[in-house]
Amino acid sequence: MASFEVIGGNKLKGEIIPQGAKNEALQILCAVLLTPETVTISNIPDIRDVNKLIELLQGLGVKVERLSADTYSFKADNVDLDYLDTEAFVAQGRAIRGSVMIVGPMLARFGKSKMPKPGGDKIGRRRLDTHFEGFEKLGAKFKYNASDNFFSVTADRLKGAYMLLDEASVTGTANILMAAVLAEGTTTIYNAACEPYVQQLCRMLNRMGAKISGIGSNLLVIEGVEKLGGTEHRMLPDMIEIGSFIGLAAMTGSEITIKDCQIPELGLIPDTFQRLGIKMEFRGDDIYIPAQDHYEIDTYIDGSILNISDHTWPGLTPDLLSVALVVATQAKGTALIHQKMFESRLFFVDKLIDMGAQIILCDPHRATVIGHNNNIPLRGIRMTSPDIRAGVALLIAALSAEGTSIIDNVEQIDRGYQNIDGRLNAIGAQIRRIQ
Repeated sequence: MASFEVIGGNKLKGEIIPQGAKNEALQILCAVLLTPETVTISNIPDIRDVNKLIELLQGLGVKVERLSADTYSFKADNVDLDYLDTEAFVAQGRAIRGSVMIVGPMLARFGKSKMPKPGGDKIGRRRLDTHFEGFEKLGAKFKYNASDNFFSVTADRLKGAYMLLDEASVTGTANILMAAVLAEGTTTIYNAACEPYVQQLCRMLNRMGAKISGIGSNLLVIEGVEKLGGTEHRMLPDMIEIGSFIGLAAMTGSEITIKDCQIPELGLIPDTFQRLGIKMEFRGDDIYIPAQDHYEIDTYIDGSILNISDHTWPGLTPDLLSVALVVATQAKGTALIHQKMFESRLFFVDKLIDMGAQIILCDPHRATVIGHNNNIPLRGIRMTSPDIRAGVALLIAALSAEGTSIIDNVEQIDRGYQNIDGRLNAIGAQIRRIQ
């Protein structure tokens, strides 16, 4: 198990380029199973979760060739369905949550798929009902074996259907969408997630020969086709990493330029951090964050306390609430952070309290943060990263703190952030990876 030794209190300065979008990658990579032709994907992040999914695809018999540091070609012309019954598949499938998104493509193309209960962050309940209820509406038969936590679906031929999703699940929408593109007839998905990741998947599938309309809305219409072909696809920059770098600049009083951000695809992320008092300038497709010694949290028109909460797109992504909470600890003013989706995601605040932050954890979903206005710096401590997003939030806190911090279990951070220590050290951070 690796740890980060972080010497805090340094101001950073320079340019940083965000990696490709992790959450998009987990969908796009599974879509290569829909065609026997070559699919070339660029801007793939070199992170643990994505690399494990690529290994799973290779185990299934997908031919994978690395063309450059961030570009791969995939050819699924000889998929080994027997691999689904091996111990190796069980181990790989349980290692990452994104593995569940092979089910839709496999069901659509081969008429069957199975999956062990997937892994991922321990942030509370993350049910998969939306995925399998959608497959059932397309005509699939679903079974769950409680003794070994295995899901399986089979279908002679999927048929298009109307469905109203019980939640606007991003992965659920993507999985059902990938099944529906090869179904017979028309599928209508209402209350579909409309995140940029899903929009990117839709555009890629259309280039492969699918017929999807309503892209960018919560009402998708898919006319099924007989087969799909190959394509080339470039992934968006990771919006979560961009938001993390904005928060990092504010907490450390640093001057940072975040390059190539695809700003129109960021939704409310810049607005949310601006409401926390962070100044920024849009310079073409770059975001420039000037050095600030102080930043002040906005209030509502009547002067009441700002409430920052997650919501389905185009609302704020829940993956950035951990960073917003950390940023608020050194702002002037008070904010209520409301994590609606996951009941265990705010439990990392005990580490921030040990560092000197003023936080009241109201319940598993809400925390009130009273900012220090940078008058009382956080202090370095030893702590453990519980999940990807809390891990990077604690890293930001450690970089702003007085003294040295040790962050254990940084493999969690590595799951979602590519060479984060090397890239931040290049602009002035002091992070040392230790075993």
